[in-house]
Amino acid sequence: MFGSKIFYLTLFALVSSILARSHHLNGAPGELSGEELNRAVESLQATLAKLATVDGPSYTLSKVLKVTRQFVAGYLEKFTVELTKDDVTQQCVVQIWTQLWLKENGTNIKINCEGDDTKVDKTW
Repeated sequence: MFGSKIFYLTLFALVSSILARSHHLNGAPGELSGEELNRAVESLQATLAKLATVDGPSYTLSKVLKVTRQFVAGYLEKFTVELTKDDVTQQCVVQIWTQLWLKENGTNIKINCEGDDTKVDKTW
């Protein structure tokens, strides 16, 4: 029990350190670029793949328009992207809120696409 607390405290400190170096620790969203952007896009693709396995829709990432990250009790990444589903491409806003220290329900994804009444809101 004590060992797991130390592990999660260390993990939290590591994430905080990384975010502090990227100047997003102050709570204000910051636009990502370079390697941060590449890692965020990889995370988005992995999350979309996971979404398809938990009774969610199956989206394919077509184009990334903008990505921001905000540190708020975890971190919130907001993507403005073009997603393709059933051969139809739409501009969408995807929000992924990650709380790394939670064993369950540590990731939430919300997807809102223009012209589509279906809203995705899944947590795992």
